[in-house]
Amino acid sequence: MPTPGPPMLPEGIPCGDPLVLGSDGRLPVIDWLELAESLIASPWFYAVLIAVSFLDSFLPLIPSEAVVIVAGVYAAAGQTDIVLVIAATTLGAFLGDLLPYAVGRLLGARVLKRMPPGSKRRAAHDWFARELDARGGFILVTTRFIPVGRYLATLSTGLVGYPLRKYVLFVAFATASWSAYTALTGYLGGVFFQDNTLLGIAVGVGLAFVVTGVIEAVRHIRRRRSALAPEPVVD
Repeated sequence: MPTPGPPMLPEGIPCGDPLVLGSDGRLPVIDWLELAESLIASPWFYAVLIAVSFLDSFLPLIPSEAVVIVAGVYAAAGQTDIVLVIAATTLGAFLGDLLPYAVGRLLGARVLKRMPPGSKRRAAHDWFARELDARGGFILVTTRFIPVGRYLATLSTGLVGYPLRKYVLFVAFATASWSAYTALTGYLGGVFFQDNTLLGIAVGVGLAFVVTGVIEAVRHIRRRRSALAPEPVVD
């Protein structure tokens, strides 16, 4: 008598497969966490890190931070290489951040034509361009740590025609620091909670939320101070 296989979802997808049904019941989507954990001992694991960090640069629903933190936790247990985890994540995030910038550069001229001088949208466009000229590195690095902020910043940077050379330089630093921070957050959680992997992951995710909240609070305070600063008096 043949041994029964795992229960199957529609379209022949096993219940334990990293591919699961989407919300419409038809289109399969990838469970990135389950896929990553199933490939922990395989070199393909680092390809998953590249893919998830690449896609998360312009798709808000991709859980890159969670996957990278899990990779860091397993690195603490010796199952992954923390250097390769950081390198793969940096590469994917860097390539991903180039895409919205390129889209912004392609659409920049068309968008500008729809912003007549004197309009609120044109004023916002010109203000962001001035902010990038003054503190582009700070904006690109800090927004990389804020999920929604990173999408808006990279696309808008392309829309206002920010120089490619400066963009590549700042994005390279931003993605490297974000990757190192995220992976090492999981690594520290794994070091301190080696006997409880789930707790290590939970601590890593918690630390990530705390640091992201602190960064956003600092940005909010800086915006308020800038808004309250008196205008220079012109004689």
